[in-house]
Amino acid sequence: MLGYQRATVVHGVSVRLVPGQVTALIGPNGSGKSTVLRSLARLHPVAEGRITLDDADAAPLSAKEFARRVTLLSQSRPHPSGLEVRDVVAFGRHPHRGRFAGVTDADRAAVDHAMEVTGIDDMADRPVDQLSGGELQRVWLATCLAQDTAVVLLDEPTNHLDLRYQVETLDLVRDLADRHGTALGVVLHDLNHAATVADQVVLLHQGTVRAVGAPADVLTAEHLSAVYGLPIRAFVDPDTGAVRVEAQGRHHRHRSG
Repeated sequence: MLGYQRATVVHGVSVRLVPGQVTALIGPNGSGKSTVLRSLARLHPVAEGRITLDDADAAPLSAKEFARRVTLLSQSRPHPSGLEVRDVVAFGRHPHRGRFAGVTDADRAAVDHAMEVTGIDDMADRPVDQLSGGELQRVWLATCLAQDTAVVLLDEPTNHLDLRYQVETLDLVRDLADRHGTALGVVLHDLNHAATVADQVVLLHQGTVRAVGAPADVLTAEHLSAVYGLPIRAFVDPDTGAVRVEAQGRHHRHRSG
């Protein structure tokens, strides 16, 4: 159970993140997606229930110990000033350093790798004040990857990105699962992104789970139309075999030619 002050906003929700798999949390605004994700990162208190890592209670872990195992890319992030890109990405190495320890070869390698896979290595020496919103989004994503954790939580990772970098970010999410065995929890508004990237989809509505399972089982016209309150068509793309979703507004009509 999760809430704000005396109001309960999420109840009866259980999410299991599996190594090597992507779990997408979807649902309308206010359904509890980001609150659930923040609770998994121990940034939102759990009124009832618990967070576990490898079937053990995560509560006894110190903040630094927890940060070596779980990282979160949130929607609300500070806007750093007076720093270069490499310096910001290096923040991700903080949980791995001793109190007075300097930068190690392992830290440098992790930072370089994170910048390479997010496509920002060519801007390593640029001041972050000069970056666009999409470029800064990729810098923060690289910061999370530099943290080198087994669990990665991403809240709207494609936000502020143009089409190319949306696709590349989704590819990166899949690579983390498929090549590195990372367990990923991702909040997404774009249902087609969820269908593309996720092994498991959790559909939230008014703070409860409406459906959970494979994309084809959750992204159905029945589930989505009921939750979003408008007609939604779900079909299988004949070229890719992936589920596709199409919302049908008042002016929607099939066009030919």
